[in-house]
Amino acid sequence: MESDEGSVRVDSWIWSVRLTKTRALAAAACRAGHVKVNGDRVKPAQALRPGDEVRVFHDGRERVVVVSRLVRKRVGPAPAAECYVDNSPPPPPRAEIPVAAVRDRGAGRPTKRERRDLERLRGL
Repeated sequence: MESDEGSVRVDSWIWSVRLTKTRALAAAACRAGHVKVNGDRVKPAQALRPGDEVRVFHDGRERVVVVSRLVRKRVGPAPAAECYVDNSPPPPPRAEIPVAAVRDRGAGRPTKRERRDLERLRGL
């Protein structure tokens, strides 16, 4: 399970320890600038070493982890939790997450009055 070499690709490691669902999502997050290693934005092929701090912004939440062990292949949830030290802030409570305005299916476009109300609600 532990790699023989001293480094692993950052996108592969993020996927292996289950911070993202697929490696493609991990690589896309790296390219979009949502992954930082030791404070610097990284490309998907960036080498990762034990002791590095990885910040991943995914699913509206920032995960801050310190690499303790390198893995190349995807592992189960229990072994994945042993591969890093999680320093992430706690997720926000469900009540504080703003609710998006939802229109009924087939209701058509909003009227001018409804559009103004939506803009006022959003604070625009």
